[in-house]
Amino acid sequence: MIIAFTKVKLPYGWLGNMSPYPIEYQGQTWRTTEALFQAMRFNDNEIKEEIREQKSPMAAKLKAKKHKGKMVIVPCSYHDQENMKTCIKLKVSQHDEIRQQLINTQNAKIIEDCTSRGRRGSNLFWGSINVDGEWEGENVLGHMWMEIRREETIKSDLLAQLI
Repeated sequence: MIIAFTKVKLPYGWLGNMSPYPIEYQGQTWRTTEALFQAMRFNDNEIKEEIREQKSPMAAKLKAKKHKGKMVIVPCSYHDQENMKTCIKLKVSQHDEIRQQLINTQNAKIIEDCTSRGRRGSNLFWGSINVDGEWEGENVLGHMWMEIRREETIKSDLLAQLI
């Protein structure tokens, strides 16, 4: 089974960084994982705060793009990927319903479906596009979700054994 997520309001939209699940990080609340993820690319606290204050995840992303020249984390780099993983883990650990929904996906392959956005930017890195029924792209975000699902399933199974 394949779970391909796109927009927040569609099935499995909760997997997306734009989904409205606030997270706490270093004593601050971030409206979405997208806002935190974008801010983690900077050292400048004023830029981070500008990003954090945005009302929508897309506005946070656009604010980060405005300051692209001041990024200290290269997009799609190892450190960028580690930051993404941190954001997802925070979302899962701070929202029990997300954790349970993720575990409930069982062994399904999770794909960020970027088909409507095409081959531009980092779409083929973080996600994949469907071309004539075949998925093309690295789908790094989907793989991260599946890795975290494995970890959370193991924790859940161990807890069940203790009870």
